[in-house]
This record gives sequence, C-alpha cells and structure tokens, in this order.
Amino acid sequence: MHDFLADFRHDLFHRRTVVVSGGTSGIGLEIARGFSQLGATTIATGSSAAKLAALRDSDDAQRIDFRQLDVGNTQQVDALFASLPQLDLLVNAAGIARPEQEYQEAVFQQVMDTNLTSVMRLTSAALPALSARRGSVVNVASMLSYLADASVPAYCASKSGVVGLTRALAHRYGPQGVRVNAVAPGYHRTEMTRPLWDDPTAAEHIRQRTALKRWGEAEDLVGAVIFLSSDAARYITGVTLPVDGGYVSGM
Repeated sequence: MHDFLADFRHDLFHRRTVVVSGGTSGIGLEIARGFSQLGATTIATGSSAAKLAALRDSDDAQRIDFRQLDVGNTQQVDALFASLPQLDLLVNAAGIARPEQEYQEAVFQQVMDTNLTSVMRLTSAALPALSARRGSVVNVASMLSYLADASVPAYCASKSGVVGLTRALAHRYGPQGVRVNAVAPGYHRTEMTRPLWDDPTAAEHIRQRTALKRWGEAEDLVGAVIFLSSDAARYITGVTLPVDGGYVSGM
C-alpha cells in the first residue's frame, strides 16, 4: 500500500507497541498504518463510534487495534495506558478545527483541550510505561504553529502551544530516556482540508506556494514520524520537523 515504506526495514518496530491518538482518520490513520506495516503492535484511538464501527470491518482491523477514546477524559486515558503490558511509542495526532466558531469561548476551550491539553494528558499518563522502555513521543503540530489564520484562533494557539510543550517535555523527560518531538504538517489532503482542495482557486494558490508544487497527502507524514520514532533519531529530541513541502518558507 505504501511503497515508500520499502525504505524502512519491514520489522523495524517488531516487539514494540505504539498508541496513536486520533488514529481513526486522516493523518493519524495513515501513521497507524505505517507503524503496523513495520511490525508494531498498533493501537489507534478515536472518539467517533461510527468511524470505529466502519474500521472494525475493514482490512486495517487485521493489523490495527482500534479503540474508542475521548482524549478529554482523564479517566479513560489513564485506563487505556494502565491496560497495556508495555508501551514504546506514543503519537499524539488527535486534533480538531472549528473555522469561524472558535471566537466563542466554549468552542475555543474545546479546541484547546483536544489539540493541546490532550497532548499533556496522554503523555503524562503514558510516561511510566514509556520510561520503562526508554520510549518516544511524537506530537502533531501544524504550519499554523508559525502562521496565522484568523478563522481558527484556537487552532493556531493550540498548535503553537504544541511546539512549546514538545520542547518542555523533551527536557523534563529526557533524563528518563524518553524523547519528545513533533511534526508540523502543511496542507495535506484530508477531510479537514477538503473545503480548500475542493476549491480550484484555493487549491492552486496553496500548490503554487509550496516548493514542491503539490499538495501533501496524509501518507507524506508517515516517514517523518517513523524516523523520529526510530533509533536512527536517538539523539534528536525537542524538535519540530516541518512536513509542508516548503509552504512556510515560501512567499
């Protein structure tokens, strides 16, 4: 399915366990697929019962353990990590955006909790297991960690926060052997960005600004996350790697 995974050893994550939050759609699902194809015991979580029901009848369910999880519920989060015999890798990919609604306080807080506070919540809950295995965390930030979009103030604030939180947790947990990094996606074709790539004018404007003159696909994030999670990146922590085709550096 993913030819680029041939660049990695097929058993790279054999006998390792990964949890991917937000792993039932979009970027998170592609990341979960990548880990599963490289030998990891892969647990992908999501909050939508409908998405989970559809995935449990899919081919992905043969490789991935899909579980329902509300990343805003501390009890559910604690129970998930307590149930695992081991944990080597955590990918915090859960995220939402509510364009033009985030100026409402309740919506602003919901987006902040899902996109930023959940990173702290899940990482804190996972820490004992991760430190026992000298594991790794990869958070999903955004190009909007660096750029402004007035329609999504909470999304911008939360993703900027992910960059800062990644640095702080890297230094906090480094002495325990746990690395914490992030990736910053650009414009990738997912359901979240569909209104833009369905609009020919907007889609072309975005394509032209990238250095590679194309939109990203969800699978374009996978190699970066795999690298940061692997032993090849064993001396890399506290960084945020842009995966945006050169969008942020463009004019």
